[in-house]
Amino acid sequence: MVTVGDAGEQEPAAPATAHPLQRILFIVAFTIAAGGLASLLGWDIRGWFEQVWDTLRTIAVGYIVAGVVALTVQTAATAYAWYAILRYAYPGELRWRQMLAAYAACVALNNVLPANLGTIVMFVMLTTLMPSATFAGLLGGFAVEKIFFTVAGIFVYLYLFLSVGGSFGISFSFITENPAATVALLIGGAVVLFLTVRSFWPRVLRWWGQAKEGGQILAHPGAYLSRVFVPSFVAWVANLFVIAIFLAAYAIPVTFHTVMTVVGGNSIANTVAVTPGGVGVQQTFNVASLNHVTDSQTATAYSVAQQLITTAWSIIFAIALMIWVFGWGEGRALLEQSYDEAKRRAAEEKAARGAKKTAAEAASG
Repeated sequence: MVTVGDAGEQEPAAPATAHPLQRILFIVAFTIAAGGLASLLGWDIRGWFEQVWDTLRTIAVGYIVAGVVALTVQTAATAYAWYAILRYAYPGELRWRQMLAAYAACVALNNVLPANLGTIVMFVMLTTLMPSATFAGLLGGFAVEKIFFTVAGIFVYLYLFLSVGGSFGISFSFITENPAATVALLIGGAVVLFLTVRSFWPRVLRWWGQAKEGGQILAHPGAYLSRVFVPSFVAWVANLFVIAIFLAAYAIPVTFHTVMTVVGGNSIANTVAVTPGGVGVQQTFNVASLNHVTDSQTATAYSVAQQLITTAWSIIFAIALMIWVFGWGEGRALLEQSYDEAKRRAAEEKAARGAKKTAAEAASG
């Protein structure tokens, strides 16, 4: 049972105008998204929302509402798993609604930023909200949160590769077309990894000590099962419902096989793509996954519609939560500061990888 607030917290009573205010916030969210995110990310936000509106007009309202509900369940369930992990790692430092808002922002940003930068933004937000939290500790929590999804992903990947012809070639054609280059890449990667581990081993030991903080819930198997594993399963099933709902909206047969192949394709697209939300690669995989049940035009329309609608709702939901939890001024400042810090960290990591690669090349040459 998901409860709001930590045990013993005194939540203030909602004012009489709470419901009208929430309705207003959902309406204003469109304007906030247009102003705030456009200025941060350089979007053609007007053209993007026009595309979303055109897509909405092609689908029955019932499918849109059902898809949004399933997506909200998926976000809330995953956020609760995170909340349980962090309550054991950093007791008393985080409220449920703060975690929900931070994770909703993570989902929204990952839909519009490349390389899952939204996850780094969430980590920065959480280290701001929890004085004792460290990046290494949050990475430990991330590993715990991914246990269920890793197992589920292995199952889906096996199902995809065994049942959908051409999946491997779409994503990894470089390997089959350039075996010698692939071997050289693997050897070079091994050398870089060895040099990195040797250079940073003392720091790795310190990070490992911090990372163990994030995995404290694993010492309580019952709590992990009920508060992390079960919510993660709920989130995974909700994602299946999202896919099934939008498939039905385009009259594409909804079967276990069809849903599994789409799930697998989306997962690989998000892994190998650097575009926001795996745009382009995801459509390619969806067309391949659905070629046994529909034509490529319908499959592409389904894929684009699902991505546009889920992205739009993720943005609206995240902004509404950020305003509700932190207020407009504080929420915007927290998000902007976290985004700037995430970009800085990502740039530093990229520069560090470049330096390591140069050092490895020099050592091997």
